[in-house]
Amino acid sequence: MIIEPRLVKLSTRTGVEVKRSIPHAKLKTIGAWCFIDHFGPTEQTDGMVVAKHPHIGLQTVTWLIEGKVEHRDSLGSVQEILPGQVNIMTAGKGISHSELSQIGPENLHAVQLWVALPQQFSGIQPLFEHRADLPVLQLDGAKATVFAGDFGDSSAKMTIFSELVGLELDFEDNARLSLPLRPDFEYGLLMVDGSAQVNGQHVAENELLYIEVGESELNITTTTPAKAILVGGVPFGEKIVMWWNFVASSQKEITEAREQWNARDARFGDFEDQIGGWIPAPELPHVNLQPR
Repeated sequence: MIIEPRLVKLSTRTGVEVKRSIPHAKLKTIGAWCFIDHFGPTEQTDGMVVAKHPHIGLQTVTWLIEGKVEHRDSLGSVQEILPGQVNIMTAGKGISHSELSQIGPENLHAVQLWVALPQQFSGIQPLFEHRADLPVLQLDGAKATVFAGDFGDSSAKMTIFSELVGLELDFEDNARLSLPLRPDFEYGLLMVDGSAQVNGQHVAENELLYIEVGESELNITTTTPAKAILVGGVPFGEKIVMWWNFVASSQKEITEAREQWNARDARFGDFEDQIGGWIPAPELPHVNLQPR
């Protein structure tokens, strides 16, 4: 199944749009991965300016392809991230953070992903991790960087709470690659630059190919250099409610988090940054939010 992304405004401060693949009407999660945004490439002058905002019940995984971004959060973390490095922020019971692209590189190009926390871990203390020395594998016609979970004998060595994997695949010109998969995983392959033939199916730039449980390999060919993000995991067995920046098991939890954030409750902490201000939570929809 091919998923076409929809365009979503990054923030009210810029006119920049991101391409959102999931959640989608046809596909809610891939393993525990519950959110995939593809940002750019865009000029740094029109880059990422996301003011202070909250999260609960999830992990944010920030992966840069080009550019430089500063992360700040209510734990006191101040971390610059560059291509080939990963930021993983575990929101748990509540955290707030901001993201600001930095002057320097000409372009900003990134993927922002969320991982839903299993309910038993949704109320844990928040955590922030950064890793610059990720494993890089030289494959037949491609380079693979493991930024989350495990791939074969290689591990990103970051804290995760379900079986999953995240890879950047950097394809050479006229690559022909057979990539082993775990048959108990489902996968999504997002083309972030260029296109490819994947198991005989054409996947264009910005499209996401969903691969169901049971496949043991991906046969990928390219005619020009290309880049893709592969995420996968054991199907997420729990139903979740996703609304705004929150992941929870019920509308009650979402409503409580929204009210606390807008009241500037200590649950989400506080910090100073160069952007200033904070993003209030919008009004809840006039329908019951159902777990899915």
